[in-house]
Amino acid sequence: MRIYKFIHSCLVFEDNGFKLLFDPGKFTFAEGQVKPDDFTDVNAIIISHIHPDHLDTDNLKTITGLSNAKVYANSQVGETLRKEGIAFELMEQGKYTAGPFTIDAFDVQHEPLLNAPIPQMTGYIINGKILHPIDSMEAKLTKIPGIELLLMVTMAPFANELRIAGFADSSKPKQILPVHDGYVKEFFLRSRYDNYARYFEKAGIQFHQVYKPGDYIEF
Repeated sequence: MRIYKFIHSCLVFEDNGFKLLFDPGKFTFAEGQVKPDDFTDVNAIIISHIHPDHLDTDNLKTITGLSNAKVYANSQVGETLRKEGIAFELMEQGKYTAGPFTIDAFDVQHEPLLNAPIPQMTGYIINGKILHPIDSMEAKLTKIPGIELLLMVTMAPFANELRIAGFADSSKPKQILPVHDGYVKEFFLRSRYDNYARYFEKAGIQFHQVYKPGDYIEF
């Protein structure tokens, strides 16, 4: 399996020729480094919650028009998609299949925000080994057995590095792929990635450093 990163929280999982796209939000397309036609060959799309850094309805319309990909979303996201005329299937609790991927979907609590309501948000376990908690660091997530790869929020207005690293420590993954970092300059990102990598190396956890849109890791 390959996991491609396209800025911030936009990811593509590829296995056996099937591509699953997560959260193509506004930050992904903000500077023109990534365009909707980069995703013409995706087969399915998952939107985790309504925040604009995870959901960009204009670009999502373009992607679905180009790819004919099926969209999966929870109820609150679905309300927005319905208003925009975007077809979707409900994915918010239970086990699902998308091509070769098995996906366990479940409710997670978004971390507290300054002066903003908390949205409905769905987290995912992919193929039983990859935890994608989205923007959550709930204690219950650290108790999921068998997690080998954590998709870890790297920086956010709702957390600092001590909180983030503490969550990852408690989750005990073998590897970490950083996400939610699309609003910082690369020179700063490199310094923080280096710091995280040195920290997690002490615990025997591999911290993947992925910088350029479309770069990937093998899992």
